Amino acid sequence: MLDTLRRSALLVIVGVMLLAAASPVPVGAAGGGGGGGADGSGGVAGKPEDPRYTEAVTAIKAKEYGKAVPLLQDVVSRDAANADAYNWLGYATRKNGNPTGAIPYYEKALAIDPKHRGAHEYIGEAYLMLDNLPKAKDHLRTLDKLCFFPCSEYSDLKKAVEAYEKTGGKTKPTASSSH
Repeated sequence: MLDTLRRSALLVIVGVMLLAAASPVPVGAAGGGGGGGADGSGGVAGKPEDPRYTEAVTAIKAKEYGKAVPLLQDVVSRDAANADAYNWLGYATRKNGNPTGAIPYYEKALAIDPKHRGAHEYIGEAYLMLDNLPKAKDHLRTLDKLCFFPCSEYSDLKKAVEAYEKTGGKTKPTASSSH
């Protein structure tokens, strides 16, 4: 049955891709997922990009996490429904040395968008930094369900979990290689 479902889904995906190729609007033009393999634009069709958000994402990509945190705090104070901004805020907080402080931001992103793959990956990595392997594995299982085909978020968290298990937690994962 699973093979039949996968074949059907593959046919649907191929059909969508063919339609997208014929479409004058590029696929993904409506906005992104904010980290974890998405374009991170956070934009929505017809809605202008928040310059503070853009500046924060640029800072993160430059590994200037301390600079990104207050920018993203400003963004979420004005747009409390922005799962991408909360995800990036968690990421910047964690990469700035505070995995415990990052958890509530990831949780907020997941409360807004329970299928946010980037937030599942990054909260799993934060849990590994906090020596909470069971919670990290919970998010890995969720990603396994969300990623019908292999996705970078699942692969990155799986590698981090495997490395953690191999070393008994002695080598802390830093972060995914996607940023």
